[in-house]
Order: sequence, then C-alpha cells, then structure tokens
Amino acid sequence: VAQLWPLLFDQYKLEITFAHRTFAWGSDAKGKAHVHVVIIGLTRSDQEPSTKRLFSYSDINGDPVESTHKTLTPYLFDGSTINNRHLVVKEISQPLCDIPKLTSGTQPIDNNNYIFDTDSRNQLITTEPISIKYLHPYVGAEEYLNGRKRWILNLQEASPSDLKEMPSVVERMQKVKLFRLQSSRTSTLKIANYPEVFNVTVIPNSPFLVLPKVSSERREYVPIGWLKPPTIPSDLVFILKDADLWHFGILTSAMHMAWLRHIGGRLESRYRYSIGLVYNTFPWLEASEKEKDKICQLAQKILDTRDKYSGETLADLYDPNLMKADLRKAHQNLDQAVDKLYGSTFKSDRDRVEHLFKLYEQLISPLLATSTQQKKGRGTKKKLQ
Repeated sequence: VAQLWPLLFDQYKLEITFAHRTFAWGSDAKGKAHVHVVIIGLTRSDQEPSTKRLFSYSDINGDPVESTHKTLTPYLFDGSTINNRHLVVKEISQPLCDIPKLTSGTQPIDNNNYIFDTDSRNQLITTEPISIKYLHPYVGAEEYLNGRKRWILNLQEASPSDLKEMPSVVERMQKVKLFRLQSSRTSTLKIANYPEVFNVTVIPNSPFLVLPKVSSERREYVPIGWLKPPTIPSDLVFILKDADLWHFGILTSAMHMAWLRHIGGRLESRYRYSIGLVYNTFPWLEASEKEKDKICQLAQKILDTRDKYSGETLADLYDPNLMKADLRKAHQNLDQAVDKLYGSTFKSDRDRVEHLFKLYEQLISPLLATSTQQKKGRGTKKKLQ
C-alpha cells in the first residue's frame, strides 16, 4: 500500500470512487485458481464524486453489503475520521510507542547441517553421546504451531576436547564452512571461517514470547505464547524477550488482529506478521494499573484454558472449526476489555482498524512535522551556502 498509493494519489492525481473489499474469485475455467481479490474504481481528482460506494463481504464467498462514504482510504475503509485520507502506514525501524523491541530468531546459514529431526538426533546421540549437551530444541512457525520436533547444534561454547569426541559434528562444521565460502553475500563470507557461529544468534536465557511470521488466514487469532530455554527460536518466528501478560493480552486481542489483517502483508492469503509494518506501527494506549491488571488476568485465563488441552497443537486449538468454546470465550472476554480500553464497543474489525488508524495518524503527526521542519532547515542551509 505504501509503495503504490502515493504514486496514484500524488503523481497521477487519481482518487478512489468505489471499491469491493476482499472476496473470493473463481472462474469456470478448468483448473481455476482460488484467489482473493479486491476491485477498486479510480477517477481523476477533478472528476471525483462527492459520495463513494464501498462493498463489504462478511462472507468472502457471499454477497456484499453496500455502504456510502465521503471518502475512502487506500485500505478500503471510511476515511472521514482522519485528516489525511491519503495516509499510508510505512515500515519503520523502531516502535512508535514505549514497548519492548520485537526481533527475529536465530538464522544459522548452515545448509541444514546443524538441524536434526528426532531420528537423526537420536542417531547422533547414540554414536557421539557428548553431543546431547549441544543439541537444543529448535522452534520455527511449523514447530510452534503444529508440534513438529527439531533440534539444532549450538557449538559456540563447545570446547576442543568435546569436539574431538564428536568427529561427525566436526565434519558437519567443515561442510558449513565450505557452504558459506560459496556464498556471494559479504556477511556470510565473513563468518565462513567460524563455522560454529550462527549468522544471527538469538538464544534467550529466560522465557520469551513467540509470534509466528506466517499464520493461516482462517484463524480468528494468530496463536502466540511463551517458550523457554533451552529452546532456540528460528528466524521463522519473531520473539519478544521482555514480554509480560500485558503485552501478550494486547497482541493476542481482536484489536491487534484487526491491525494485522488490514495493515500487514500476506503470503498467498495467509497472514504475514511484520516487525516494521505491524508491530512497530501499532498504536498502544496508556492504561491505568487497574486496566492493566484486568487485561493481564484475562490474558492469563487464555493461557490457563490452553493448558487444559496441553496435548493438542496450537494449529488445532485455533482452527475455527475445532476451537473449544471455553477458549473462544476466554478470547472474547479479553477482546471486550481491550476494546473498552480503546474507548468503544466495536462491531467489526473494520470499525477497530478505522479507530486505530485515527490513533496512528495522531502518533505520527509530530514525527511528520519534525521531518518537514528538518527538510526545510536543510533547504535553507543550502540556500545560505
């Protein structure tokens, strides 16, 4: 959105005159594609009508409901509550609000030489027993959501005497070195002679919150939760090291899910979480201790309810056709508390994101003003020189 629409608005002087929000498209062709589409009608700004038509689909396979608006945003919702209807959310490197930094997990760049499934792990431990202390559970989105088991060798603290007792591990280290030497990336070449080092090393020493980078669009909530050492997160998840129940409660709420659905990207049609586009830009509100305590209690209730089904995968627990009533109710109770914190009882995700967008505009307005002043200052300096 941030790449396309400023060009259409500013350079080509176009405006949105009508739009169909997301719906499922099909054709009668053999082997037809199953895709989700939007339809957007554009007109020249000097011919813009005073009323815009918006068609929304509560069921992406059903019929739309039409509404009319004075203006529509590039995210295809009502823009009458914001000052700049052309506003887009841009990826940023730091959170807009005072929250812990979200990071990506470990990236070994090892050509899978350090990664093991259950059988290969057991085989290594049988032949080289000392390797067990260097094998850590390795969790990405697939492992976290579907309960798959994998392990990774973490050799950064391995002594020469231990390595001497693990000849097959040393052989894997040499393969990693050769693999990295064949890379065209400067950063990979720099670590080629240090095969025991990961390209990106994220090894938490305390419990940490996990957010899958990609999650099914069928889910009402992206399943997030805590893992603890000695687990090593992969770069297919994001982690929040300093998270507490307050952060978990807001991030797992319908309010944050609405921001993800409307502002975040997609991989095919699946939700693709993003640090710069979703997490860093989300508007967090100041809350009283009483409000925080309430949300923390409701967040803990979600975790307690999950524990009742500890033998189930998160993928099954959050399948909309399989989700247990008590878990859904726990989420709904949290949603009501978070909605109340944000000042309203929202009827839909679109209502939520319209409200959030207004808060986002308020958050970035001082930043835009500062940026404009800096540009003017640089321009004045240039003129004076």
